[in-house]
Amino acid sequence: MQKPSAPSASPLIPVWDVPTRLFHWLLVCLIATSWTTGELGGDEWLRYHFWSGYAILTLVLFRIAWGVVGSTHARFASFVRGVPSALQHLRELARPGPTSDLGHNAIGGWMIVVMLIALLVQTGTGLFADDDIVTTGPLGDLVSSATRSRLTTVHVYNFDVILALAGLHIAAVLAYWIVKRQNLIGAMITGRKRAPAADLGASAVAGVAAHPVVAAAALIGAAAVVAGIVGLVPYFAR
Repeated sequence: MQKPSAPSASPLIPVWDVPTRLFHWLLVCLIATSWTTGELGGDEWLRYHFWSGYAILTLVLFRIAWGVVGSTHARFASFVRGVPSALQHLRELARPGPTSDLGHNAIGGWMIVVMLIALLVQTGTGLFADDDIVTTGPLGDLVSSATRSRLTTVHVYNFDVILALAGLHIAAVLAYWIVKRQNLIGAMITGRKRAPAADLGASAVAGVAAHPVVAAAALIGAAAVVAGIVGLVPYFAR
């Protein structure tokens, strides 16, 4: 009598498009760059610090746009969900085996929103920041010294918030890897994620694909906004 064959692993499903993955890993590198250059200080290092901040602001504006016009799992509509969805995800975490979310889960979705807000606060206050020596943000002269000081304080302490959010994100990813046996790091590198067989179907693979022209337009638009803020706003405000 023939032995029953072992169940095959569920196939890998395309989830994360190239723009989303590039955003994620570039943001990791730029946050590390901003932290390093900020700690080193000095006029030369702070110049790179500002450039890193401009790049982060460009990425964040791009991600906000991509959350509207990007592929299915990159869109906010696919992962910014209410309390019932978050509670459902918590129940899934309490059960053995992988969770059913292909993209971001409801809790992770709100973590992304909070992180984007924190990054906007960080880069926005950095435009006005002043080290009280020689370096001032490009918009620093548009506000009073007292306002610059307050915004610089927010800039300093808000980075601790970003580090805490990043640490929580890393802890969650490791927990998924160890407890739920889901490799979220690999998925963000390859763009593919292994989903439970029960969740496979037309709805799992169908959706809006990433269009490179739309992604390029969103990135160019974000870069143009940042360039306008940094270069044109101080010029016309004179």
